[in-house]
Amino acid sequence: MAGAVSALFLLDIKGRVLVWRDYRGDVSAKQAERFFTKLIEKDGDAQSQDPVVYDNGVSYLFIQHSNVYLMTASRQNCNAASLLFFLHRVVDVFKHYFEELEEESLRDNFVVVYELLDEMMDFGYPQYTEANILSEFIKTDAYRMEVTQRPPMAVTNAVSWRSEGIQYKKNEVFLDVVEHVNILVNSNGQIIRSDVVGALKMRTYLSGMPECKLGLNDRILLEAQGRSTKGKAIDLDDIKFHQCVRLARFENDRTISFIPPDGSFDLMTYRLNTQVKPLIWVEAQVERHSRSRVEILVKARSQFKERRLMFKILFTNGKMIELYSTATNVEIELPVSSDASNPDVRTSMGSASYVPEDEALIWKIRSFPGGKEYMLRAEFTLPSITAEEATPERKAPIRVKFEIPYFTVSGIQVRYLKIIEKSGYHALPWVRYITMAGSTGGHHLPLAQWHMTRSGPIRPTQPMRF
Repeated sequence: MAGAVSALFLLDIKGRVLVWRDYRGDVSAKQAERFFTKLIEKDGDAQSQDPVVYDNGVSYLFIQHSNVYLMTASRQNCNAASLLFFLHRVVDVFKHYFEELEEESLRDNFVVVYELLDEMMDFGYPQYTEANILSEFIKTDAYRMEVTQRPPMAVTNAVSWRSEGIQYKKNEVFLDVVEHVNILVNSNGQIIRSDVVGALKMRTYLSGMPECKLGLNDRILLEAQGRSTKGKAIDLDDIKFHQCVRLARFENDRTISFIPPDGSFDLMTYRLNTQVKPLIWVEAQVERHSRSRVEILVKARSQFKERRLMFKILFTNGKMIELYSTATNVEIELPVSSDASNPDVRTSMGSASYVPEDEALIWKIRSFPGGKEYMLRAEFTLPSITAEEATPERKAPIRVKFEIPYFTVSGIQVRYLKIIEKSGYHALPWVRYITMAGSTGGHHLPLAQWHMTRSGPIRPTQPMRF
């Protein structure tokens, strides 16, 4: 078993103790002063950015949120990743109670803070960190705490993430399959890095204590069942599940079986380190006609097929509709010289605007169907007088943002989603697929790199019948 935490400290931005909870009696409040002294020393070292400080036999792990430091002190050999995750969960719980975690909110809620710390950690070991469960027997109103309350069943049984007695008039499950594509391309057009980071995001509004079973087009599972995997199956790597998933069941027969939490959560995340063709390819040519004028020609081409939606979408009247893969909210950021002015921009599709404070030309295309190519031509005026020893021109990356609904790069598909509850009610599952740019940056002209950001909420589509 990993070591236990000796104490947990909440400090202000100057290192003064706001709240501290001693769990094992082998450290004192002076540890906060020693920790902050070491932290100041670390700030002067640009090479040392890790969230761990060690001093005189005591290990300190910390995170900062707003103007508050959350820090654990321990004399034992602890699991650092587990404790850092626990500290982030503490932040989530405090934000659930106080809206914002700041020094002021802690000072106004000392009683609730101490009660939460007592429930979330016992003798130095993390316990319950689900805010919805804690809020059932720890109330923010101090007067309510005088009433003896029975702990919710979720604290006393094996399903700590879900309470009993949940009821909904309409039982629904929303499943969003979201993939972020990370692609890095050098100036010669060679792909340096490509991977796909995916997540299965769920929102459950189910009564009782339902059992859910999810089936994917997992190659190992299909082969074990003796089914054909040609062109339909994928190999999932680097999988991470929510704690509700029964890992022993998955390792045995690759079935994803779970009792879901109530509300929103990430059921599963995965990564595919496969060679991915850029979905939107951008080429740029820069031509200087004189010292005072520069012209930029940009071609953007979608490299995915405008194919019909692979998934059956059925309405109450039994009719089907056809949906096509189309990139939406496409935004191409083109770097421009800092001394450029008087832009003259023309596009074959969408609109473009010059943003001088970002030294960039932003080209926006609301809808970009598969297999299409669009062009942009821009002219800028440059200063006619330049320094004799001019610095080399900065070649910043071209960045692309996009979303492609009803499309996944990996080819992952939800084969079935079954909801079983002892009352026998019928639940309606909704499924949505979307691919978007990920979190990689950096590209030199003339070819594009991908700058991945996610914009806008994911809304459910029509119900999917299995």
